[in-house]
Amino acid sequence: MSNLNRKISVAPMMDCTDRHDRYFLRLISKNVMLYTEMVATGSVINGDRKKILGFDNFEKPLALQLGGSNKKELAECVKIAEDYGYDEINLNLGCPSKKVQKNKFGACLIKEPDLVHECLDTMKRNTCLPVTAKTRIGFDDTEDFDYLNNFIKKIKSANVKTIILHARKAILKGLSPKENLKIPKLNYQMVYEIKKCNPELEIIINGGITSIEGIKKQLDYVDGVMIGRAIYQNPYLLADIEKKIFQNQAVLSREEVIQNLIDYVKSEVKKGTRVNQIMRHTVGLYHGQKGSSKWKRYLSDNMMARDSDFKKVEHILNVVQNNEKIQMVN
Repeated sequence: MSNLNRKISVAPMMDCTDRHDRYFLRLISKNVMLYTEMVATGSVINGDRKKILGFDNFEKPLALQLGGSNKKELAECVKIAEDYGYDEINLNLGCPSKKVQKNKFGACLIKEPDLVHECLDTMKRNTCLPVTAKTRIGFDDTEDFDYLNNFIKKIKSANVKTIILHARKAILKGLSPKENLKIPKLNYQMVYEIKKCNPELEIIINGGITSIEGIKKQLDYVDGVMIGRAIYQNPYLLADIEKKIFQNQAVLSREEVIQNLIDYVKSEVKKGTRVNQIMRHTVGLYHGQKGSSKWKRYLSDNMMARDSDFKKVEHILNVVQNNEKIQMVN
């Protein structure tokens, strides 16, 4: 296993965990592991690499998640990722979308353990970075421990030492990716059994974990917890994670987070980034707090249009400060 701390990580989420969201999340948490959105190997090789792979060093530690099953392409991509300075490369074996299946990567690869082994082995041989895998506990009508354990052993035989398990199976036909996050039932026990049978592996559990209490419970059975939607909807949950899981009390207040983010927005606007591309990720900052509706309304009215005026960003501190006063009164 690598020296990276994967005790808590934020899941790769399409259209969510872009570089702006990751910068925002890193302002709240110093210790969580962050992941990019899934990037297809073809995009890495043929696309605008700076736009697709570029990141701020402030985001680190940071893993690149790849989608693909072409060994030659994967070999090229891990070399590129290493040159860009990523800390880890993760292979997506869990996305159930039709588009992903059509291109033969994601969850459909659970049906092809030999190919998965070859892909991961090729990746390992072409980089010094840690290579990890993220997968699900089954697919369609297959939710069988022996099948999953044999699949895990195939991954392990490629010298992969860290596996992230989403504790739901993937329904490859008939459900959308969004429905695949809710409809298949969670089966945490199967993940626990995988850890018991493979104690030398670092097993990270993912799926349906939304609270500090839930995190602590999972850490009794596995090595780490990956959280996705709960963080995107309530990013300041990371502050509690810092304090109660990492025992780090030096956490920025919401106001301080926004003060720092404004400096980032100023810098990015000069490079051509639109205000809404950054501020859309902050909608949930006051999730569950008094003043949340005012925050969301201000963002909706002033920050979400493609042509949002940067000058209005500077006024946002007034909204934040008013919200902070409300919290103190209550």
